[in-house]
Amino acid sequence: MKATIYHNPRCSKSRETLGILETKGIDAEVVLYLETPPSRDTLVDLIAQMGVSPRDLLREGEPMFKTLGLSDPSLSDDALIDAMIAHPVLMNRPIVVTPNGAKLCRPVEAVLDLL
Repeated sequence: MKATIYHNPRCSKSRETLGILETKGIDAEVVLYLETPPSRDTLVDLIAQMGVSPRDLLREGEPMFKTLGLSDPSLSDDALIDAMIAHPVLMNRPIVVTPNGAKLCRPVEAVLDLL
């Protein structure tokens, strides 16, 4: 099975999710999204595949969230996506994509639903 993980090696949840994939024998493509952020089209596609809103993908505890005023409910989905493209640290992780779908794997065991 092919899999892609949008990964931050400094995040324990992301490392745990990658570990589950490796334990299951899945050689996942690792995208270090802080170094190589997804394109706008890719991010829009991921959000659609996961069936979530852009707001659901935001890391509200990230200082940049407050700095940019992203808690404002009047902000459009496009504005939130633009913020994540400009500041990928705002994206929650890990996101895993397999032929069975895409999911924000929090809790990490959620990755099992994609295998």
